[in-house]
Amino acid sequence: MPSFTPRQFVLLVLLTLAWGFNWPVMKLGVADYPPLAFRAISIWLGVPVLALALVVMKVPFRVPRAAWPELVWLGATNMFVWHACIILAVKALSGGRAAILGYTMPVFSAVIGAMLFSAVLTRRAWTGVGACAIGVGLLLWHELTDFAGRPGYVALALVAAATWALGTQLLRHTRIGLPTLTLSFWMTLMTAVVMTVLSFLFERDQWRSPGAVTWGSIAYNAVLIFGFAHAAWFYLARGLPPVASTLSVMFIPVLGVFSGAVWLGEVVHWQDWVAVALMMVAIASVLLPSRSSSAKA
Repeated sequence: MPSFTPRQFVLLVLLTLAWGFNWPVMKLGVADYPPLAFRAISIWLGVPVLALALVVMKVPFRVPRAAWPELVWLGATNMFVWHACIILAVKALSGGRAAILGYTMPVFSAVIGAMLFSAVLTRRAWTGVGACAIGVGLLLWHELTDFAGRPGYVALALVAAATWALGTQLLRHTRIGLPTLTLSFWMTLMTAVVMTVLSFLFERDQWRSPGAVTWGSIAYNAVLIFGFAHAAWFYLARGLPPVASTLSVMFIPVLGVFSGAVWLGEVVHWQDWVAVALMMVAIASVLLPSRSSSAKA
């Protein structure tokens, strides 16, 4: 398993914090506001932040005409389905633990990689996947009763996770020779259009001015999630093997659960603490260099 460069590690830490704390932030933001509209506004406000980053870093905006079909497909699998499905699930399911269903993604990623891309997973990688899967099960322990009455939203979250896993694999194998920031900008812009259309079709009778809490949640998402986190994630996903880039952010749902407990008053059970230990095992299986790598160093 490869070790992380200092830049990748710093981005990983910042990404984990931004995404982890965002789950209760989103829950607060959509509590009394249409979820698709919340998502659309957040993305539209995040697009200028990304654009400014491209200008400052002198990254080109231009995409060759031949690359657009693949870029649209990457946007659909990495962002369109994920953002539509998961924000609806966050609205319906309980607190920060909505994150846990979304972060079953590494399990899907491992299976998709093996089935579609002939990926060879080491024993250590499977240990990390297994630890994640068990941790997810434990974190869902006290949610099963609530989920029983809302299977459709559970399915939405799992569809989001599986589609995102496919997108991560496709991004890793993309033939588009463009900077990651360029891809991130156009995928984000396309997603803003898609979320706006969906909100118009299904929520236009609920449209209204957001309240103070919702505006705060929108600002957090615009700057930290769509202005930074997605670009950082795409950079990591393109530069690391899919299992490494996905398993390494498994601390995000842990942050979602415990920040939800602090901000939303949810009870943390013993299963949650055991799950934290399992997530640390999963992260260690990716971040710590193998013996062979250490020997070569």
